[in-house]
Amino acid sequence: MPEITEVLISYEPAPTAARPFWIDLLPIVLIGAIIYFLIIRPQQQERTKHVSLIDSLVKGNRVVTSNGIHGRIVEVRGDTVLLEIAEKTRIVIDKQAVARRIQPESKG
Repeated sequence: MPEITEVLISYEPAPTAARPFWIDLLPIVLIGAIIYFLIIRPQQQERTKHVSLIDSLVKGNRVVTSNGIHGRIVEVRGDTVLLEIAEKTRIVIDKQAVARRIQPESKG
């Protein structure tokens, strides 16, 4: 009878079929797609919306800055705006600091 060591030494594993390389890359591609659609794409859409808001600022708009300051635009000057936050109180802020525009309330 052959000894156990001879059997173990002569043992060769059954040949396995080689997997295509793209199967190994599939989880990485799926994670990349998930990151893109859950994080990157919404940020791009939000950025596009903010850029259109900044480009549409005109005199008389009521806005809120990223710091929470409410005011009315008195003048648009290049990359800045002159904002009236109280009667006879005006400040100059960057356009990028405008977070949102306040819609005028309808009277009725």
